[in-house]
Amino acid sequence: MTGRLQDSVAIITGGSNGIGRACAERFSAEGAKILIADLLTEPGEAAAQAINDAGGTASFFELEAANPEANHAMAAAAVERYGQIDVVVTAAGVSSADYKSGDIEGGLKRMARMAEASENNPAAALTELDIDDWRRVLDVNLTGTLLAIQATAGVMVDQGRPGSIVTIASIAARDPLWGSPSYPVSKAGVWMLTKNAAKTLAPLGVRVNSIGPGFIETNMTAAFSQVDEFHEGIINNTPMGRKGRPEEIASVALFLASEDASYVTGELIHPDGGWFTG
Repeated sequence: MTGRLQDSVAIITGGSNGIGRACAERFSAEGAKILIADLLTEPGEAAAQAINDAGGTASFFELEAANPEANHAMAAAAVERYGQIDVVVTAAGVSSADYKSGDIEGGLKRMARMAEASENNPAAALTELDIDDWRRVLDVNLTGTLLAIQATAGVMVDQGRPGSIVTIASIAARDPLWGSPSYPVSKAGVWMLTKNAAKTLAPLGVRVNSIGPGFIETNMTAAFSQVDEFHEGIINNTPMGRKGRPEEIASVALFLASEDASYVTGELIHPDGGWFTG
């Protein structure tokens, strides 16, 4: 029995860990050759090696998501190594300018600074927002998504065969949550970019959809679990009463990437444990 992505080639940006890695592993299990593109070289190479060790085919490409030339080089590398591009998942993202994957201590310090600032000025997250932080988050999350789409969509169109692009937004695309506006604005932008790209590319055979996860057990959300107030807020506002797992998001991405979703484009799907049921 063949997999749902048999003989296809998938690029996963941000594929070294979390949702991106879960997508890479699930897509490989369904028959795809994988190019993991990430700024984190060691974890990215390890993720690719794990797929190869499991019998799949994967390689790593070092990517600065906000760099146009790097994105075009990424697309060229996929074609050079595997001959084509069929699926793209844009999972590369940051929550703040100084975000480092796996740095829980740094995340806790950021949360403490935000709490202290809000005590002195309840509007501090907005009125005292550092413009460099704003730019970096939008550069990676929004512009990085645009650049990945630009670099790969043209290849898909030129191939003359159906393709699928899955962007990773967030519940923050529809709910501003709390704290700095940089992250929710970037993810709302990803959502609108997805709709625009879907309308543009649909007549050319490329579907573009977005996933807006709730709180998932990843490096990005790990610090929240260390602070009772934040953790309880997440659990209490999630009707299913838990965080999601990266594998659960990968299952949604697989649906959107595969022919099972052949008549789906321009959609935002929220695997969020019921966050928006209220």
